Amino acid sequence: MWYVIQVNTRKEANICAQCKQNISSDILQDCFVPYYEESRKVNGVRIKRNRILFPGYVFLVIKDVKALFIALKGIKGMTKLLGVGDDIVPITSKEERLLQRFITKTEDEAIVEMSTGIIEGEQVIVTGGPLMGMEGYIRKIDRHKRKAWVELEMFGRIQRVEIGLEIVEVRNPKG
Repeated sequence: MWYVIQVNTRKEANICAQCKQNISSDILQDCFVPYYEESRKVNGVRIKRNRILFPGYVFLVIKDVKALFIALKGIKGMTKLLGVGDDIVPITSKEERLLQRFITKTEDEAIVEMSTGIIEGEQVIVTGGPLMGMEGYIRKIDRHKRKAWVELEMFGRIQRVEIGLEIVEVRNPKG
């Protein structure tokens, strides 16, 4: 099951490394910080870099939640394990499936790759990448920054996250 710990922002990678190093593989199957791919122009040259998808959160795939709770006491910088009230609960299966759909996972990273799309009139059509078929989640697009702001139900509330989206063509239908 997937659980989420809340940490101080900009400490996500450090906390994830501590978890991998200090928590037994009998308890922890995987630990990752999801990133999204961003395209930026630096000194006139377009480069791709990775940015944190959910700042302040680290994802854990675990076997035994009680043992995890004890093991996390040795992790410096963790603020809390997310749950409902006093109960520690995993993310929902719907949230997990959505993240698995978006994230390309390797041994070293979990990343939401850049999507591509077109604008036809007022409508965005995603033609490639993890946002394909998910146009209904898009709330805002910045063509200059090549980003889309997407609203996802995550951690028991609506989260607005940035995901890379490059609009490669704009079509204005004749009306």
